Amino acid sequence: MTEHFAPLVLGQGPGLLLAHGAGGGVKANFGPLLDDLARTHTVVGADYPVAGGTLDELADGLVATAVDAGVGKFTVLGYSLGTAVAVRAATRHPDRVTGLILTAGLARPDARTELALDLWAHLLEGDRTLLAKYLLLVAASEPFLAALTPDQLTSAVSELAASVPAGTAKQVELVRSVDTRAELASIAVPTLVIATTLDSLVPPRHSRELADGIPGADLVEIESGHGIADEAPEAWLAAIRKALR
Repeated sequence: MTEHFAPLVLGQGPGLLLAHGAGGGVKANFGPLLDDLARTHTVVGADYPVAGGTLDELADGLVATAVDAGVGKFTVLGYSLGTAVAVRAATRHPDRVTGLILTAGLARPDARTELALDLWAHLLEGDRTLLAKYLLLVAASEPFLAALTPDQLTSAVSELAASVPAGTAKQVELVRSVDTRAELASIAVPTLVIATTLDSLVPPRHSRELADGIPGADLVEIESGHGIADEAPEAWLAAIRKALR
């Protein structure tokens, strides 16, 4: 039976379903965009269950959550792991998904990603401050980190260490199993792929692989690390808005 997730529903208009990244959440990954997107769209999002789930289960659960909220058709905006959830939603529910916007995502992990996931999983078992320092190092771009004062850096580490959501380990493990390459060619809805060009956690070549594999997909590059909501929210929102139009 499909699990229905606890939803966040904002605004009115055409449907926009949000799929967040591993170790994130709707507000954590899309927070700076939510109010603006809700001006023109019914925005539906839900944090993944603490118990985890397969890619199919996450995709089915998000779709069911949107339908329960009265949103029968929608564009899916996926971020990081959420891009794989979005692709799977499109291939399992083609009658519901009308478009895809895939940001800082991947079709499958490579050796670099595997190493990053190994360290992430190991650090989750210990000191959360050390975990936060590692995540900032790989998820933030060099220019973004260079611009932080020592106090700002200390604050960023503390806030990140305190905000690691329950269920992160399950989501990190799920990333290891992601492989949507075989289904990309079957996607038949308008798709925008957004590459974060300063991203060392999920480098931009992964976004290019998504764009190359999806027929007719457009590719936009934004100068940002993986944490695009913090580094380049205005550019991200502008690209999303253009795709939604």
